[in-house]
Amino acid sequence: MEFIETKLAIVLLDLIGSTQFVQSVGAMKSAQWLQYHDRLARSLVYRFNGREIDRSDGFLLSFERPIDAVNFALTYQETIPPKTRLGCRIGIHWGKIVEVKQAEIYTMTGAKSVELEGVAKNISARTMSICQAGQVLLTLEAMKAIQGRTNSFTPRGTRYACVGEYRFKGVKETQIIYAVGSTIESLQPPPSGNKVKRIGGPGKIKSRIRDRKLKEWIVWFLVRYCLIMIFYMISTLIPIVINPYARRMNELDDLFHWVDYIVDFIAMFLGGVF
Repeated sequence: MEFIETKLAIVLLDLIGSTQFVQSVGAMKSAQWLQYHDRLARSLVYRFNGREIDRSDGFLLSFERPIDAVNFALTYQETIPPKTRLGCRIGIHWGKIVEVKQAEIYTMTGAKSVELEGVAKNISARTMSICQAGQVLLTLEAMKAIQGRTNSFTPRGTRYACVGEYRFKGVKETQIIYAVGSTIESLQPPPSGNKVKRIGGPGKIKSRIRDRKLKEWIVWFLVRYCLIMIFYMISTLIPIVINPYARRMNELDDLFHWVDYIVDFIAMFLGGVF
């Protein structure tokens, strides 16, 4: 057995609703489908120079370069869930970790050849636990390690956003968490979890003008057009409604005759005050 202290990017990938999926489709079909997912994921791990440490309802992975970990996570979220129809959340932390290389006698009985020990693994797991479906979250340490570093594998339109400060159960220091993604939905601050408490931060991450997609521009224009039309209708209708002669000319007297009582009441009230 050998112990090696090093710095690594630790990635926790968790499939959302996997237990329910197994129960709904059965053991055999779910095993075949999950193996299909794992083949896709492992091909990306190989592509981005990662290493598989463990596998359960997802993967525990390590990367020597933080940018490779981020590129893997972003590419995974963009390409694999649409194929497998299985939601996923990914947490990334950069920190000191102890690699435990097991003796051959233990690996022969099923032990992993390499295990990871240290609080960095716990921080990565806590970070992953508050992710929403399709989201990739990074700790401040991971963010600092990749800041300003991109390569040809980094998806276009990638944006980082600080989503808040959190307190992790079992971890002394509070953690500043960042989200990374190419859509505004993937950058929204996650709420507290079972073992994570949100302390503070932005309530919502807004899309920047240069990052807006066509759908976002359409929604942006429609909302403002509707508000302008409502204001125009109200400003046009009020002078007609409060004028009895104008109401009769527009055949609205039957519908708004009660407005005269309100106008008289307001006039009496103001007359009494002044």
